[in-house]
Amino acid sequence: MKAHCSVSTWAVTKNYQPVLALAFAVSEINENSQLLPNLTLGFHIFDNYFSRRRIYHIAMEFFFTQHKFFPNYKCGTHNHLIAVIGGLGSETSRSLSDILNIYKLPQFSYGDFAPEMRDKSNLLSLYQMLPYDIYQYKGIAQLLLHFKWMWVGLMTMDSENGESFLRNIEAIFHHYGICPAFMEKIFKLTFFYDVLNVGARWNKIFTDVMESNAHVIVIYGDTEMMLTFKVLLHEGEPEHEKGFGKVWILTVHLDLIAVSMHRDWDIEPFHGALAFTAHSEKVPGFQKFFQNARPYSAKGDGFIRTFWEQAFSCSFLNSNDNWDIEKACTGDERLESLPAPYFEMSMTGHSYSIYNAVYALANAAHCKYTSRSKSRMMILKSMHPWQLHPVLRNLKFNNSAGETVVLNENGEFTMGFDITNLITFPNNSFVRMNIGKVNPWGSPGNDFMIDEDAIVWPRSFNQVVPLSLCNDNCHPGYQKKKKEGKPFCCYDCAPCPSGKISQQTDMDSCTMCPEDHYPNEEQNKCIPKTVTFLTYEEPLGSSLAFGAVSFSLITGLVLGILVKYHSTPIVIANNRHLTYILLTSLLFCFLCALLFIGRPVKVTCLLRQAAFVMVFSVALSCVLAKTITVVLAFVATRPGNSMRKWLGKRVTNSVILLGSLIQGGICIIWLVTFPPFLDTDMNSVAEEIILECNDGSRIMFYCALGYMSILTIISFSVAFQARKLPDTFNEAKMITFSMLVFSCVWLSFVPTYLSTTGKYMVAVEIFSILVSSAGLLVCIFFPKCYIILLRPQLNIKDQLIKRKK
Repeated sequence: MKAHCSVSTWAVTKNYQPVLALAFAVSEINENSQLLPNLTLGFHIFDNYFSRRRIYHIAMEFFFTQHKFFPNYKCGTHNHLIAVIGGLGSETSRSLSDILNIYKLPQFSYGDFAPEMRDKSNLLSLYQMLPYDIYQYKGIAQLLLHFKWMWVGLMTMDSENGESFLRNIEAIFHHYGICPAFMEKIFKLTFFYDVLNVGARWNKIFTDVMESNAHVIVIYGDTEMMLTFKVLLHEGEPEHEKGFGKVWILTVHLDLIAVSMHRDWDIEPFHGALAFTAHSEKVPGFQKFFQNARPYSAKGDGFIRTFWEQAFSCSFLNSNDNWDIEKACTGDERLESLPAPYFEMSMTGHSYSIYNAVYALANAAHCKYTSRSKSRMMILKSMHPWQLHPVLRNLKFNNSAGETVVLNENGEFTMGFDITNLITFPNNSFVRMNIGKVNPWGSPGNDFMIDEDAIVWPRSFNQVVPLSLCNDNCHPGYQKKKKEGKPFCCYDCAPCPSGKISQQTDMDSCTMCPEDHYPNEEQNKCIPKTVTFLTYEEPLGSSLAFGAVSFSLITGLVLGILVKYHSTPIVIANNRHLTYILLTSLLFCFLCALLFIGRPVKVTCLLRQAAFVMVFSVALSCVLAKTITVVLAFVATRPGNSMRKWLGKRVTNSVILLGSLIQGGICIIWLVTFPPFLDTDMNSVAEEIILECNDGSRIMFYCALGYMSILTIISFSVAFQARKLPDTFNEAKMITFSMLVFSCVWLSFVPTYLSTTGKYMVAVEIFSILVSSAGLLVCIFFPKCYIILLRPQLNIKDQLIKRKK
């Protein structure tokens, strides 16, 4: 291996591992008799010194005589270059592509490219060792959503790449509902000595970041960004005493690296950081390969001596920089003793990507090498780099790590990103724990995986998953309410409106419960509604049922008394026939109340209102007939009055029949057109499903009640006019009072019935039936029973005649 440059005073020693990965891959291929037999691969390594001018100069040197620079001429011996791998940062890769694309030279790049560069012509010679940055940004968003980190800080370099990062990730954050708490741009340092002159600017950036309530911060950049960022943290370390309280999320080009000036700097702030890294696997033999590397025995390695001096803080005797280092390098120092920021013993993602890129080139060249029957050596020497493109697209091979590597038609290695957890130690070393993966080409559900239990968090969080929100979560039972003038991630919490719930934290809006459920008191879950109806088991239902049965028995008893004493004057004087019909209808009035108690079924719903209005209409018709009979009896007793012929059963039967038929007609029309039916009321009572009988047509129901009212008014009017007629057993007074009670009950029924719901509505109707029926029974028949049972001396004809005189 021969390099054409030396490293700078402060070398990034960790970058030496990708050099070894390149050398190891080339060595393996050259020793493999099955891959490019009889051919030997070589390579050159260049350093850009973070200079774009230097990058362009190197790119031009690729195509000209070695060590000489004659643009557009190839003089003398020149390299047979087939591809370029690099650079390690996005900016380096893009700058290289400006030149390499002109010559269609395959470039295996770490860098992402702007959309305008991703057309077919520009991408022809570009191959991505890492997925495009847009995939990484989506992976970061998935990671943030997994932990519900919605308020996140962003940090990057003040550069074109940094601006592109902020622009792209802000759009993705907005799509996923994540808000940037701040977007801090760190200015570049031309030399590390500049830090002495920019203390105030460092302090402001550090203070703004540390005082933010965002506990998660995404850092984007490359090696230069990490070196600058470490200076920023180091400057603020004394004031904050390492209690940073932040979770750093490092993007793929960032790595926890160190240079000589960082040797005594603490890396504790990075403990628990989550890093997106290029995917890697353990490659057999690689660790042994670099463990055997020694500065005195390495041939053609222009980097190893400088690496050794920087990594072990020593100096070789012939070194130009040995004047400031007292320790002499022996060359037998152990790489295992180096802290991870200086050198890692396991293959990093960048090294693994370089390893796969070398193998991809070797396999592509091998395919081209073995496809001709001519002299293989001549073919390889005459092969043009652009001829590898058709082979590199859709290339598939197995590497020595046992992994199948795919280079798709877009020139992308389809390996995705690893998510690693950095765990630091007091000796300023760290280990990476692989805790997840992002695979943009995976199926839904397999494109993002993370083992939350394996993560070690920064010590200030005591192994509790950190929160990173603009404000506290809205607990279940509350919904978000936007704060005016604040980002959408900042909100107040408002209780759910009545009838709605929220079962999760940070709900945008509350939701209605299913119709058969209702919210609990905390409004965080739905409770099944109970099915309710007036039952015999509850006190109200049992009391009304007891009253209905009791009054039925009393009515039966009164009927029995009157039947037993049917030949007495008081029974005979008031039309026994009408009395028996009235008592029978009252008996059924009390019994029909039982149809309203118990679980409603289709039959009871169909019959109960019709039965109620029919039996009451018969009872009221009987009362009206009795009243008319009293009036006719008084008029007919006058000498020479022709009304005597109307006395008898014919008139009373006609009144009862006519009164009942009209109500029967109303009921028939009701049942035929809008019959009552079994129904459920979900809304009247929040906690209940009311099982009820729907009247079908409220108009027909009120028509039936209205007809009963007409009968009541007529009966009351006639009885009121006849109340003072001179007759010993004039029932008009009792009928007048009974109709007054009946009217008061049903007048109060209507507003009460309309203002109640569910079983209490049913109870109101039952109560009205019982009270109105009891009013008729008590007012009309209890005086008769009193005379029959307690004053029998008044119930004889002679006594009646005597009282009359």
